[in-house]
Amino acid sequence: MPRARTRRHEPEPYFDHKVIIIGAGFGGVGMAIALKRARIDDFVILERSEGVGGTWYANTYPDVAVDVPGIVYQFSFAKNPDWTRTFPKGAEVRAYIDGLVERYGLDDHLRLGHDVVCRQWDEDGQRWEVSLADGRTLTAQYVVSAIGAFVEPRRPDIPGLDDFEGTIIQSQRWDHDYDFTGKRAAVIGTGATSVQLVPKLAEQAGHLEVFQRRAIWVFAKPDFPIPRVVRFAFRRLPFLQSMIRGIVAVLVEVGLVGITVYGKQVAPLTLVPNWACRLFLFSQVRDRELRKKLTPTYGFGCKRPSVSNVYYRTFTREDVDLVTEPIERVTPAGIRTADGVEHPIDVLVLATGFEMSQSPEPYRRRPLRGREGFDLADFYENNRAKAYEGVCMPQLPNHFMVFGPFAWSGSSWHVMVENAMRIVTTVITEADHRGATSVAVTEEANDRFFEFISERGKHTLMHGKACVNANSYYIDKHGDFGFLRPTTAYQSTRASKRIPMSDFEFRTVDRVPARRRRGLAPVAASDGG
Repeated sequence: MPRARTRRHEPEPYFDHKVIIIGAGFGGVGMAIALKRARIDDFVILERSEGVGGTWYANTYPDVAVDVPGIVYQFSFAKNPDWTRTFPKGAEVRAYIDGLVERYGLDDHLRLGHDVVCRQWDEDGQRWEVSLADGRTLTAQYVVSAIGAFVEPRRPDIPGLDDFEGTIIQSQRWDHDYDFTGKRAAVIGTGATSVQLVPKLAEQAGHLEVFQRRAIWVFAKPDFPIPRVVRFAFRRLPFLQSMIRGIVAVLVEVGLVGITVYGKQVAPLTLVPNWACRLFLFSQVRDRELRKKLTPTYGFGCKRPSVSNVYYRTFTREDVDLVTEPIERVTPAGIRTADGVEHPIDVLVLATGFEMSQSPEPYRRRPLRGREGFDLADFYENNRAKAYEGVCMPQLPNHFMVFGPFAWSGSSWHVMVENAMRIVTTVITEADHRGATSVAVTEEANDRFFEFISERGKHTLMHGKACVNANSYYIDKHGDFGFLRPTTAYQSTRASKRIPMSDFEFRTVDRVPARRRRGLAPVAASDGG
């Protein structure tokens, strides 16, 4: 009688995936492409929404569009020759992202509808435990946070907001079924979203009131259709698009980064865009009092300027009012301002922005905990934000950020993403080569980078007298230039290509495998979406 075949014991894997990417916007998609290029195929992208695109999936409000030329709003390795306008609309950007997913075969790695609520480093297991809103937990050797700069929609702390009996629409969760025709509408917020949104609402609503706390600098938008012959030339002659992209990138760098980063040293030059915007405003609005309300009290470049050909002109319509009196409270029927005036409205649009990624609040809701009790929310609350090249922190081994403190130079978002892609794949590849179970940037390297950035930050326009009243999100709660990297895109790219491995500590320790808890199996390829 044959002996019963004993079942060979298979060792339990130390993690479900080598890499977990959180977020399927440009950062997450770019990082996935980088991993594939580095021949790292054991990864998943966890996205809480039901589609890819990040902020471009969330923001579908009327006339949403890129506020920099599309030719620089793309990856250098995947240039799009088919933008139909110089400033592409949101639908085109989403189509570009969908095309990247298809082109690089990322569908099998996507896990849509997977909301990450906690990240916890397991030192014994040398891995990350990533908890999901549905109660499951996934484990990974590495985690890449690609949640972007704008994490959670910000609901303003205005008394009575919950008592409003009309309709409230958040700009990031647009209600396309709501009919504004003939309605009394109000918009709170005058940032970049409002600059795009307000003119469209004015065309639909019976009456529109825009509640402004601070005016925004707006300049003419050189937005025009790109002829088919030009798009054909871009497809057939890629070097032509690359050449024009380089020229436009330099102009954007000078116009945005140059003024913001170096404006304090060359203060007289900031008067050029300042007066250009004033002249544009004068050409759009002839009423002196209205122009005064629409003119910022801070200098150009202290906050990110915007572009529009119709925003200023919208306020000259008889059915549109600009309200600059502070809001006292929201009432069941409308808004009461500090001067005691009641503003009856049917629908309230909140264009009040996001909680920033370097704010403690998002990490109170979704904790991120590293070595030796490190908690990112507490760190951001009580310490000046530090992240080596904007990508990693000493207390978070095997963890990387696509957008960390001092990551973005303020020009093309994709330059920042590509720099992070380069750093992350270089470090992971080196760790694999050394057989390391974990890697973290050293405290010395992190402090050295922070000192370099801080010194440059002191000389930016942000710390000049012109920006005293700006209340810019460029400056964090500790007074640092944390949202932006006060260098050129060229400097940040050059640095990403020369990362010394001596700036990192590689550890190789015996893992202690934790027994998998009941119900915490890895996500199957068919899950999600």
